[in-house]
Amino acid sequence: MSKVFFITGAGRGLGADIARQALAAGHRVVATGRRPADIAEALGGEQDNLLVTALDITDSAAARAAVDAAVDRFGRIDVLINNAANFYAGFFEELSEAQVRAQVETNLFGPMNVTRAVLPVMREQRSGHIITVSSLAGVVGVDFCVAYSAAKFGVEGFMEVLRHDVEPFGIRTTIVEPGFFRTELLVGASTTYADGSIADYAERTAATRKQWESMNGQQAGDPARLADALLEVAALDQPPLRFVAGDDCLAAVEAKANDLLAQVDASRQLGSGLAHDDAA
Repeated sequence: MSKVFFITGAGRGLGADIARQALAAGHRVVATGRRPADIAEALGGEQDNLLVTALDITDSAAARAAVDAAVDRFGRIDVLINNAANFYAGFFEELSEAQVRAQVETNLFGPMNVTRAVLPVMREQRSGHIITVSSLAGVVGVDFCVAYSAAKFGVEGFMEVLRHDVEPFGIRTTIVEPGFFRTELLVGASTTYADGSIADYAERTAATRKQWESMNGQQAGDPARLADALLEVAALDQPPLRFVAGDDCLAAVEAKANDLLAQVDASRQLGSGLAHDDAA
């Protein structure tokens, strides 16, 4: 059955792959991003089933305007894919306060802005599916990703609790946790390195930055295959709360789950029996 997909960050990378494959499958697509002309070019120009519209996800008014345009064109929104993101890389002390705030503004408050704009439409429909792209770094602490992980860990909490808010209205939620895919997250337009330079970190910063820069274009994951998998998730009547994507992320999340269980066991002796002794 044809659905209406609303996709953020649709001009390149995973967002463009999702949009292309959704169109090929016969769905209607609202493709959004900061540069509509680039999106239209990436998706092959005007099409009856495609609406390209400008959206800066950090602007809540722009999010409402894009949602209004989608409903005007297609009458509904069935699947929201919160995909747009960027990456501020660096050790915490070398990242400026402004950089950390900008990271959270885009990667956490951005999806919240778009979701807030879409939810009234889905509530009125009594149906919908909100899919938000998190990251391996939203589950496991990854070196040099302190700001990115802070925002993505926030996304995990936001989406996990949002499920309880919206399930009574027939709205489903899915958190996508990709490992390293060959998207464009590590290109210059999406990655910003720390402003600061502290001598104690300098050697590690230089080596770690070089390592991250060398990864661009070498990641194992194929975003086109991930896009195909996400379309399958969107087609499920009962989609999962979490979708862990990529062999590297599957292994890392499984290891984290085992670590958490071990930490529960290690905490049991001191962590249990801490309730008030009301009977006394």
